[in-house]
Amino acid sequence: MIIGIIAAENKEMMAIKDIMTDIIEEEIYDLKFFIGKIQGKDCVLVECGVGKVNAARTAQIMIDKYNINYMINVGSAGSTNADLNIKDIVIGDKLVQYDFDITGAGEYEKGEICGVGKFFYSDENLIKLCNDTINELEKRDFNIKIGTIASADIFCTDRNKSELVRKEFGAECVEMEGASIAQVCYLDKIPFLVIRGISDTPNGNNHIDFVTYLESVSKKVAEILNKLILKM
Repeated sequence: MIIGIIAAENKEMMAIKDIMTDIIEEEIYDLKFFIGKIQGKDCVLVECGVGKVNAARTAQIMIDKYNINYMINVGSAGSTNADLNIKDIVIGDKLVQYDFDITGAGEYEKGEICGVGKFFYSDENLIKLCNDTINELEKRDFNIKIGTIASADIFCTDRNKSELVRKEFGAECVEMEGASIAQVCYLDKIPFLVIRGISDTPNGNNHIDFVTYLESVSKKVAEILNKLILKM
């Protein structure tokens, strides 16, 4: 079994690298892949860069080159749920691209991709293992929510936009890569999961909060991932 792990930002990626052992580095198309182990399981880790195209490109390269069995996307996100605070965790049971809109071309819903659908559903077994992991984390200073994650090529700073995404898609948070990785995995029949830590909320200080909390949020995501991989 080989587990592929993709992060967009360097700090997100480094938090995962810190829990890896036996690391070997390879470079493919200017992407640095770190091959090693987490909890004794074979893993491949890479930083893809920000945005849906970077994420999808990297996911396909990883699938082609390393023949992975599972894909996990980790990183940060902006909350759309008033009950979620900075440093809380969202695990996506389904993903949607909220900036994808072909409603003007026919009878499509917002976010629906022709020939593919609107939502991409995470692997049921991985979600079950996430629930088991959550139940074991009795003493923690953060909340964990399983729900919808919405992706777009937008760093969302507008409270009204955030509320609209929540209303339209039931999203718990917004980010810029997860749903495009999910689409690639869906097409390639690779089980996937997205784990995101809340680094900011639409409060007018998104960029400041993002920079301030990215490292600590990434470490919490790594903690969850470490416990999850032990169960895989």
